[in-house]
Amino acid sequence: MSRARNVVPRHKRHKRILKAAKGFVGGRRKLYRTASETVLRAQRYSFRDRRAFKREMRGLWIVRINAACKERGMQYSRFINGLLKANVKLDRKMLAAVAVDDPKTFDAIVETAKQALAK
Repeated sequence: MSRARNVVPRHKRHKRILKAAKGFVGGRRKLYRTASETVLRAQRYSFRDRRAFKREMRGLWIVRINAACKERGMQYSRFINGLLKANVKLDRKMLAAVAVDDPKTFDAIVETAKQALAK
């Protein structure tokens, strides 16, 4: 009678892959080989898109700041330059949040940038 070897580790490995494939459709969820391929591809995409998400969010913040600056008669690049000269340490995420949620505070920040450029 032959010995069964590697049964428990193989079962654990298959369970791990099939658990990761939960929510997939059809054989991609039920069949080990197709589930394994699909899970590996999904992991590659998630790794890539975690970085892409950061880039997209920074672009969104810049668009929001630019729109708020244009409403106040200022270019985005001059605004950022004025903040650097005024030594204002707010990142783009915070500036975008202030521009959307608190226009009066953003007006004050724009005035600070304008004054720093005038000097």
